Amino acid sequence: MGKLPLGLLQQFVLVARLGNLSRAAEQANLTVSALSHQMRQLEERLERRLLVRGPRGVALTVDGRRLLEAVGEHFDAIERALSRLRTPRDHTLRLSASPGIMSSWLVPRLPRLVAAHPELELSLQSGSALVDFEREPVDAALRYGRGEWAGLHSERLFGEWIAPVAAPELVARMAGADANDLSRWPLLGDPNPANRWRDWFARYGGELPHRYVAHFDSFEAQRHAALEGLGVAMGRMVMSKSLIDAGRLVVLGERYLPVLDAYWLVYPPRSLEHRGFATFREWLLAEADSYCRQLPEPADFAA
Repeated sequence: MGKLPLGLLQQFVLVARLGNLSRAAEQANLTVSALSHQMRQLEERLERRLLVRGPRGVALTVDGRRLLEAVGEHFDAIERALSRLRTPRDHTLRLSASPGIMSSWLVPRLPRLVAAHPELELSLQSGSALVDFEREPVDAALRYGRGEWAGLHSERLFGEWIAPVAAPELVARMAGADANDLSRWPLLGDPNPANRWRDWFARYGGELPHRYVAHFDSFEAQRHAALEGLGVAMGRMVMSKSLIDAGRLVVLGERYLPVLDAYWLVYPPRSLEHRGFATFREWLLAEADSYCRQLPEPADFAA
């Protein structure tokens, strides 16, 4: 068999962890066909089947899992050692954020950051998956949750509250229907596994519908359906505020329900030594503080 090129093993670890040749090829700066050829070459050298290719990605065989367990942690150790030796560019910031807060909250405010700090160079990644700061070259992330991420610094930016929202066109079609009695309105299923509609009806009265007009697996898709007038969505107010201000969505009944989750700035200890991150963090916390002053006080929530 001879000595295996470390590059083949490194690419195998990347493919095995991502479970997707296209994403792995993008991270490795290779074409999908070139990376696929490398994986076949590795299998031929080892005389073992390592990957099973399918329509939704790749899965590991038993031998593939054994190889990943044997070599993966060693590549992790090398990456950690190298990351401690790298000198970050002072004004380059790599940030990850979930699509909702990226498009609805962060991006509209970025012109102020760029105007105040033109020396910053931003690299933005949009995605809902949690960042592995040990393996990924990311300085910080904006995330929605309870702030419980082991080994990371978490700073709360602002909370969230929910309310039924609908397009003005749907409100016009439902003329005469009581906005406080949602039993007569077409409702869109809530992507949250906890089903926020259940919390809503428990708080304000009424019964869950026997059926919803449609179900969605993401808040983005649900909000788009609401914008098209398909039905009433249980809207996150932080994500929907700009649409409400623009008149594209209407809050039905003007009653709100706070939730336990909040939006957080999450970052590893190494980012504290990064000058560009320090600049961004100071700006972000100031923006969040200003935004919090616009949010409803507890007394503003309907009893």
